[in-house]
Amino acid sequence: MERVVITGIGMVTPVGVGTDASYKALIEGQSGVGPVTLFPITDEYPTRIAAEVKCFEPTAYMEKKKLKEVARFIPFALASATMAFEQSGLELTDEIREEAGVYIGVGLGGIENLEGCTLTLHTKGPKRVSPYVIPSLIANMAAGQVSIHWGLRGPSFCHTSACASSAHAIGEAFRLIQYGRAPMMVAGGAEATVSPVAIAGFGAMFALSRRNDEPTRASRPWDLGRDGFVCGEGSATLILESLAHAKKRGAKILGEIVGYGASCDAYHITKPVPEGVGAVRAMQLALRDAKLDPSVIDYVNAHGTSTPTGDIEESKALCKVFGANATDKRLWVSSTKSMMGHLLGAAGAVEAAVCLKAMENSVVPPTINLEDQDPEVAIDCVPLTARERKLHHVMSNSFGFGGTNATLIFSAFAE
Repeated sequence: MERVVITGIGMVTPVGVGTDASYKALIEGQSGVGPVTLFPITDEYPTRIAAEVKCFEPTAYMEKKKLKEVARFIPFALASATMAFEQSGLELTDEIREEAGVYIGVGLGGIENLEGCTLTLHTKGPKRVSPYVIPSLIANMAAGQVSIHWGLRGPSFCHTSACASSAHAIGEAFRLIQYGRAPMMVAGGAEATVSPVAIAGFGAMFALSRRNDEPTRASRPWDLGRDGFVCGEGSATLILESLAHAKKRGAKILGEIVGYGASCDAYHITKPVPEGVGAVRAMQLALRDAKLDPSVIDYVNAHGTSTPTGDIEESKALCKVFGANATDKRLWVSSTKSMMGHLLGAAGAVEAAVCLKAMENSVVPPTINLEDQDPEVAIDCVPLTARERKLHHVMSNSFGFGGTNATLIFSAFAE
């Protein structure tokens, strides 16, 4: 089995365009949440806040004339992939292009273009519908456009598993390289769902925070005052390579992916199973895959969405997996969704990137807004301010509607 390392990271998030900008904002505890600006929103919406990407210029990553062919999530994917490739220093030969592939997880795809097309259809008729509407909005076009842009002719897949989409994409890319079927893979996630249907739909489920007057304080995982998540958008991309391939070209290695676990609650379309047993299984499978004892994990970037039920069940799952290490507060756990909101299909990739940056810098981002921790939560959630710690092994959790669960484990690289 091949060892798999990371040689490039790219991030586009509500707190920064760029990997270093995003990570710096997170360790400083900056919130990217504010009033919705991407569409006209009225008081009829119970939630009127979101975590939008600011100061993003798509023409820096694709031709202006091509913008009419894509929904917003696709330029995000191209941008983070560009950043990851630039950091990796990878020279794409014809041989590499023949084998290398792209796995990008997307939860909902170009929902805003579907909305726009529907309005056009009803008001102007079918002859006015754009020929680009279908290829602009289908979820696999993030991977497709990245594959086309760099001429990568290996497998190009979109993993769509709700909020675990991009964690699954990274995990499955890891497996492909492990089994020797590709020398390198582009893996990550992209999402842009700050749109009328998404905000109204999640709002109708009472899933979103309604702290419209305090947007920066709205996402508050594990806090007694939490009332739902905040919808976010963005992307993250990792360049994964076999260790042999990375060493052969003298690449700088940013970390190693060592474990991946996936499970299903098989319980409910939106609610987590009691006691977090599905999450427990995903974490245990990842630890078994990595051949690591739970006691050596230093930090967990939790799913931690800020929902009343989900936060409790995840904390119970962490206590079950990590035992005294968690309850005695030796394990540090934080939710960067407190600052970036919930990036849905892109969340797993963005949070994996955060884990890698935390290992590189020995600084764990905080859970902001955690002012009154729920007494049912028995773990150390790194409240309010970042902390310094040498990190050897870190875990990232992603759970989604339909009961889908994914866990990734990364380690500091050692020969």
